[in-house]
Amino acid sequence: MDKTPSPQQASTRGLYLGLLITILAVLAYAAYITFQFAGLRKLQSEMVDRNRRDSLQLLRIQNDLNSLGLAMRDMQDPSEPYPIAAWAPQFERIRTDLVDALRQESLFTAAGPTSDQRLYLNQSLAQFWDAVDRMFALAENGFEAEAGQQIRDTLQPRQAALASTVSRLLVQNNEAEERAALGISEIYDRVQRQLYAFLAAILIAIVVTSLYLIRYNRLLFAHVAELSSQRSDLAQKLIATQESTLRHISRELHDEFGQVLTAIGSLLRRTGKHLPTDSPMHTDLQEVQEIAQGTLNNIRSLSQALHPVLLDEAGLEATLDWYIPTVERQTGLVLHYEKSGASYSVGPSAGVQIYRVLQEALNNVARHSGAKEAWVRLQFQPAALILEVEDHGKGFLPMDGHTGIGLVAMRERAEILGGRISISPLSGGGTLLHLDIPRERVEPHVE
Repeated sequence: MDKTPSPQQASTRGLYLGLLITILAVLAYAAYITFQFAGLRKLQSEMVDRNRRDSLQLLRIQNDLNSLGLAMRDMQDPSEPYPIAAWAPQFERIRTDLVDALRQESLFTAAGPTSDQRLYLNQSLAQFWDAVDRMFALAENGFEAEAGQQIRDTLQPRQAALASTVSRLLVQNNEAEERAALGISEIYDRVQRQLYAFLAAILIAIVVTSLYLIRYNRLLFAHVAELSSQRSDLAQKLIATQESTLRHISRELHDEFGQVLTAIGSLLRRTGKHLPTDSPMHTDLQEVQEIAQGTLNNIRSLSQALHPVLLDEAGLEATLDWYIPTVERQTGLVLHYEKSGASYSVGPSAGVQIYRVLQEALNNVARHSGAKEAWVRLQFQPAALILEVEDHGKGFLPMDGHTGIGLVAMRERAEILGGRISISPLSGGGTLLHLDIPRERVEPHVE
C-alpha cells in the first residue's frame, strides 16, 4: 500500500512543524531572558548592593577616624580646660563604634577590600589603640607633656594613615561600583540587541509562514475553483445530455408511437364502416378504438412532460400558457399566473432551462408545501428576465443541512444561463423562489 502523504498532509505537517519551531524558539528565548535578568539581579544584589553597604560602613569608619583627629587636636589646645585623661570616655565610645563598624563591614568582604588591605587596617587600628592606651596611662600618671608629645608624634600620624587607608578603600569601592554598573549596562545592551535580533527573526519567520500560507491558500483555492468548474461543467453536460435524451424520447413517442396509434385508430374506424350495422363487432371495435385513443392521449401528455414541443415551436410564453393550466388540472393547485413588461423572444436552450426550474418549483409546492394555491410571475425587464414562484405553505425546511437534488439542479440551470436563483422563506409563512437571468443570455441571437 502506498503510504506517501498527500500534498495537503505534507503542507499541514509543515505548518505544524513551523508552529512548533516558533513556539520552541519563543520559549528558549524567554528562558534565556529570564536567565539574563536573574544574572542582573544577582549582580545587583551581590555586588552593587553589598558594595554600597560596605561603602556606608567605610564612611562610618572614616567619620569615627575624623572624630578622633578632631579630639586629638582639641586635646592639645592650650585653651582647653580639661586634662588629657578626661578625654578617655569619648575615645572609648569612638572605639566601640569603630569595632562595630569594622564588624559590619567584614560582612561585605565579597565586595569589599582584599584580605591584605583588611589585615593592614586591623593591624593599624590595633597599634593605634595600643598607643592610645599608653598615652592615657601617661596622662593618668601626671605626665601631661609626655602624653601630648605621644599624641603629636604617634597618634596623629597613625590616625592620618588610617584615614588615608579608608579613603583608598572608598575609592576602590566606588571603582567596583562603576565596574558593576558598566557590567549591568553591557548586559542590558546585549539583551537589547539580542531582543531586536530575536524580534527580527520572529518577524522573518512570520513573513515566511504568511507567504507560505498565502501560496498554499492560493493553490488550494485554485484547486477548489478548478474542481468547482469541473463540477459545474459536468453538471451542465449532464443536464444537456438529459435534455437531449428527453427531447429524443419525446420526439420518438410523439412521432413514432403517436403515428402508430393514430393509424390504428384510423384503421379501426374504417373497419367499423365496412361491418354490417347490426354486427356485434361494433362494440368491440369501439372499445379498442377508445383504448387506442386513450393511449395516444397518454403518450402525447408524456411526450409534453418529457420535452414540450411548444418550446421549440412557439417559445417560452406559449409553453407556460399551456403548462400552468395543465398543472392545475393534474395537481388541483390554484395557480395565479402574471406576466409583466414588454415581452421579447426567449431562445429554446434558455427556455427549456427556465421551464425546468418552474416545473421543479411547482412540483415542490404540490408535494411539500401543503399550500392550495401559488403565484407564478414572469417579468420581462429591460435588462433581465425574472421568474418568481410564491406559495403560502409551511415553508422550506431542509433537514440536517441537506439539499435535495431538485434544488441543486435548479441552481445548476441558473448558472448555465449566468443567472442567480434564491429560495427564501416569507415572514408570514411560505416560500419565494426568485430566478434572475440577464436578458442577453436568454435571447436567441446569443445562443
